[in-house]
Amino acid sequence: MPTELPEPENRIEPFCPYFGVCGGCTLQHFGPASYTALKTELVAAPLREARIAAEIAPLIAGHGDGRRRATLHARGKAAGYMRARSHELLDIAACPILVPALQQTAPTVTRQIGAIIGDCDVALTATETGLDIAIHSDKRGLKSERLTSLAQRLGVARMVLNGEIVLQSRAPSLRAGKATIAVPPASFLQATALAEVTLARLVLDGVGNAKSVADLFCGVGPFALRLAEHARILAADNDKPALAALADAVRHTQGLKPVRTLPRDLFREPLQAPELDDFDAVVFDPPRAGAEAQCRELAKSTVTTIVAVSCEPKTFARDAAILIAGGYRLQAVTPVDQFAWSTHVELVAVFRR
Repeated sequence: MPTELPEPENRIEPFCPYFGVCGGCTLQHFGPASYTALKTELVAAPLREARIAAEIAPLIAGHGDGRRRATLHARGKAAGYMRARSHELLDIAACPILVPALQQTAPTVTRQIGAIIGDCDVALTATETGLDIAIHSDKRGLKSERLTSLAQRLGVARMVLNGEIVLQSRAPSLRAGKATIAVPPASFLQATALAEVTLARLVLDGVGNAKSVADLFCGVGPFALRLAEHARILAADNDKPALAALADAVRHTQGLKPVRTLPRDLFREPLQAPELDDFDAVVFDPPRAGAEAQCRELAKSTVTTIVAVSCEPKTFARDAAILIAGGYRLQAVTPVDQFAWSTHVELVAVFRR
């Protein structure tokens, strides 16, 4: 991420009243050409620095209806995000980058929760069955009765306080291909529904006709469940509740190929090359730290196709260099603009041996 943003060649009027004060969405004043150029450069620059020649495909828009999840903060009577370059809270009335169901609801609900338990952080996710709310507070001995009443009044699907369920009227769920996932509390999800569909399409295209696929850092299975419509799947992750949700989705979905889940810390215990050799293709989607240890094993494997999904181009470039040194060719790199108007970008890359 650049420390200082370049001045856009074509400038437009920011759409958010909090632009420049709020710490997010710093690219709102970039016109389309400047915006696309900057997002593409965020992917291209780390590859150049790693001396990797790659043609970057055109940027794909992935914001869709807006972000379906957000974390806001309650401090005193205020609720919102942190101010730019500050730990001071900016009180907001609405957030226009969220899905319509959250734009005004997120700050309003966060403010109501703060009025009950004091300073806290509130993660809100708009699911297909309703609002999923996870609250974190450093206070001890908090009583949840008033939160239960609030959750009932709001009609939320679930409310969780410091990992303990306050109320669950129905399981928060999301679709992934044919399957429905009952999402565990605090699970990782792609920020927008459109980006998830877009990334999954690129993954499926990259995997092609592979009959056996390992999905590493699989989470609740947004890729694994779609891949399982065509191939046998090994889904590995260290998040056991996410794996349980994935396995449950498989059990309740007809027409899928076999899916085996494997609880494993792929940072400390990556799948070894002999284990990987059983697969036609491998997909990996790690956190921002990347998948260095796993890529070192992949580089020693005979896997024909590797599809990498990354939210951090710098660690992706490092991992790509490992795979290329092991005999893989970087065939395609496609940036996906999930976090619109921010200096973050997703990408999907395909490697062939």
